[in-house]
Amino acid sequence: MQTLTESTIATLLPEPILRDVLGRQLHDLRVSVIDACNFRCRYCMPAEKVSADHPFLRPHERLTFAEIERLVGLFLRLGGEKVRLTGGEPLLRPDLPTLVARLRALPGLGDLALSTNGTHLARLAAPLRQAGLDRVNVSLDALDAPTFHRLNGHVASPAIVFAGIAAAEAAGFAPIKLNCVVMRGVNEHAIVDLARFCHGHARIVRYIEYMDVGSSNGWQRGEVVSAAEIRARLEAEFTLAPLPPNYPGEVARRFRFADASGEVGIISSVTQPFCGGCTRARLTADGQLHTCLFAGASLDLKTPLRAGAADADLLELLATTWRHRRDRYSELRRHQASHPKPEMYRLGG
Repeated sequence: MQTLTESTIATLLPEPILRDVLGRQLHDLRVSVIDACNFRCRYCMPAEKVSADHPFLRPHERLTFAEIERLVGLFLRLGGEKVRLTGGEPLLRPDLPTLVARLRALPGLGDLALSTNGTHLARLAAPLRQAGLDRVNVSLDALDAPTFHRLNGHVASPAIVFAGIAAAEAAGFAPIKLNCVVMRGVNEHAIVDLARFCHGHARIVRYIEYMDVGSSNGWQRGEVVSAAEIRARLEAEFTLAPLPPNYPGEVARRFRFADASGEVGIISSVTQPFCGGCTRARLTADGQLHTCLFAGASLDLKTPLRAGAADADLLELLATTWRHRRDRYSELRRHQASHPKPEMYRLGG
């Protein structure tokens, strides 16, 4: 029988709990698998700034599935538990169920989710579920076609998203989460419409205050519909009961309908920042690690990965970066000097 040495045992054990300068634990990783998207949403990738021939990453510039699998495995060794696949639009990445299956097999992974605009979900919901995907979030900023078109650059009809939601529910994803970015003068009416769409169903709608991510969206503070206003509109139509967070650091304030199934959540990233509980890191499709949605700097992981770096070296890079993390842009927004910020479609939200 082979005897395990102390050094061998050490390689099998998870790393100690990793915390940043402000005591925040590394817990969530968002992995962008592609920067391209088939929508041109006003708050993320407006058509006048990102044209149809925009030079997105070429396949060889993106991390391979093997590289993503390796980096996610290291993240899990550092104490991470939750992974979300994002884009751009992640379902544009060919053969995505294969990546899902590879990630699901990693030890230590608790929750594996996907954020999508839903346009390819009708075709891929069942294969993704079979591969081991736990949850799906669908971007749905309005139910009516005129508003939906106005927000997504007149690219697609909401009917294709409804079909994707139905396919996801049929595949066993429950509850389905719907994400709505609320912009003043554009889709305030969708607040109540979407709540009715979830009322009595195994669905959750999350209203997100319009954020100043990147620079392409031309963000103005006056376009933000506050969390307080969103809640007031909902409570004028429904009786809501508060719910506790599902886990420490959850960004949404949760409420259930008092008279039926269904849930709403409000993400107040502008008016009531939650930087103090942020446990997220973000990995871009080209291997850049960002420790904040608004961070101007990033850690290049693709270069050492492709240069043959050992796991121990990559773990040290990751751990050192997180230990020195002090990001809290939203809490300091009014006092922050202007600096370049990565675009939402590169970071995956």
